[in-house]
Amino acid sequence: MIPQSFIQDLLNRVDIVDVIDRHVPLKKAGANHIACCPFHGEKTPSFTVSPTKQFYHCFGCGAHGSAVGFMMEYIGMDFVEAINDLALSVGVQVPTEENKEHYIEAIYRENGKNKEKTYQTMFDLMNAITRFYKEQLKCSERGINYLKKRGLTGETAARFGIGYSPAGWQNLAEIFPDYDSPLLVRIGMVNENNEKKRYDRFRDRIMFPILNLKGKVIGFGGRVIEKNEPKYLNSPETPLFDKGHELYNLFAARRAIRDAGKVLVVEGYMDVVVLSQYGIDYAVATLGTATTQSHVQKLFRQTDNIVFCFDGDDAGRKAAWRALENSLPQFIDGKNIEFLFLPDGEDPDSYVQKYGKNSFKELIDQSLPLSSFLFQRLSENINLQTSEGRTKLVESAKPLLGQISAPILSLMLIKRLAELSGINQDELESLLQIKRTSSSSIRRKVVLRPITISPCRWLIQILLHDPSYAAKMNRAILSEYNINSNEMDALLALLEFIEAHPFIGENTAIPSAIAYFHNSVYRELLEEAESATLSWDNKMNLEAEFKGALIRLQQMQRKQRMTELQNKPLNILTSEEKKELRQLAVLLG
Repeated sequence: MIPQSFIQDLLNRVDIVDVIDRHVPLKKAGANHIACCPFHGEKTPSFTVSPTKQFYHCFGCGAHGSAVGFMMEYIGMDFVEAINDLALSVGVQVPTEENKEHYIEAIYRENGKNKEKTYQTMFDLMNAITRFYKEQLKCSERGINYLKKRGLTGETAARFGIGYSPAGWQNLAEIFPDYDSPLLVRIGMVNENNEKKRYDRFRDRIMFPILNLKGKVIGFGGRVIEKNEPKYLNSPETPLFDKGHELYNLFAARRAIRDAGKVLVVEGYMDVVVLSQYGIDYAVATLGTATTQSHVQKLFRQTDNIVFCFDGDDAGRKAAWRALENSLPQFIDGKNIEFLFLPDGEDPDSYVQKYGKNSFKELIDQSLPLSSFLFQRLSENINLQTSEGRTKLVESAKPLLGQISAPILSLMLIKRLAELSGINQDELESLLQIKRTSSSSIRRKVVLRPITISPCRWLIQILLHDPSYAAKMNRAILSEYNINSNEMDALLALLEFIEAHPFIGENTAIPSAIAYFHNSVYRELLEEAESATLSWDNKMNLEAEFKGALIRLQQMQRKQRMTELQNKPLNILTSEEKKELRQLAVLLG
């Protein structure tokens, strides 16, 4: 875990204007900065960045967040990656232990370097190897002929940085006089046998460099030219490369994914490259592994729509099922996952070259929704006309439905299962032992924001605008109010955060508070509340608004208490409760 005190200090050092301007050029507009929104297409700037509040908001599509949020949503990093990137930009070190820490420690001890320099050295080595492979391709008739045979142009090969690893055993010794360096083994480019003899990992292969979300080469995928095995050879797990976390072409495809409103996930590097040559630039590929939960999470940061594309054979359908299983725990209501199965004998590469871009896009439009594929697969080889068949269907669905945390999707799938099994929905939920979010809670998630802002929401906005008002509020008294709402819970959580992390100067709690709640159920509510304060200025009588919100909150509590007492039969009210009821009637007029 990253200490909260460090996150707060980091966000006090970081300027969100500098962070965003590195990726989206900003223009000064009064006290704020503006640009055309990077999250949706527009011609008139509606994307506003506030240096005072250290927050961004688009008045067109509603995108909003802190510097950390921008790195997560625009670049596609996870929270820890965003914190590390921001820390690097201001020259501070994150005080945390990473999974591979012991590995890195061993490396820099061997090289007498500190951790940051060791990482940079490894990246420099990967860049040098990338250049070497590209140069080798230029003078390899064998490699060039293979790419031409596969239908690739020189322009496409150059755009993807494709290269060629010669057939010799120690070709990298040409560019690394210190071929015995332990770092060449650590980055997975040189192997060492039991006799300590070294040789290049990749030999006589077409080389596809794999980039991380910062555009740095972290590994390679090597494709054989002849019919040898393995067909694809990938870099091993290294301090730079984690195949279960990375996706081929995601760095280059980010803009195309946002423009298309979807991402296409395919199985091979060549599929991605050929599709791009035909104008389908929003494709990525897994790296010799099944789709992981981390992959799904990463893709959902880029788009609301994921289309998994697989061959139509048994192997393709099995791979699709694994992707579905790993998608369920990461599914979010409002997102969409579909499955595209190509005709037998075809892969994306071959299909688009035979039938063209438009025909391939038509296939994408006919993709199966997750729910359809789920029940189609579960129903295979089951006779739903028998009680035994329907029982088997329910038993097969149970572990899958139990993984889903998205309430609306869970509800819809349970309803569909009830229809297929012929079991009453309430009885089915009881049998499955799935605790479903109440329908009223679901409605709160999907209806539009109420026109009248509640006093709880108003107080949240005031605290985010000026955290000093936390000292004027009593969390203990608020906790006693019998107001059961997500906004009251968020207000209490925000108060607790501010009390536990005293701020220095005006507004410094804002970015750190938003970052603190990045993985909380209150995140969206707090970000929306912060967005609403961007239009506030010094002309607002904040003190009067604060007192008014407290009075309305107290009145709300009194009304609820009065209703509670009035709903009790008069003959069971105690004398104290009767007295309280009379007092409430007077106070509420």
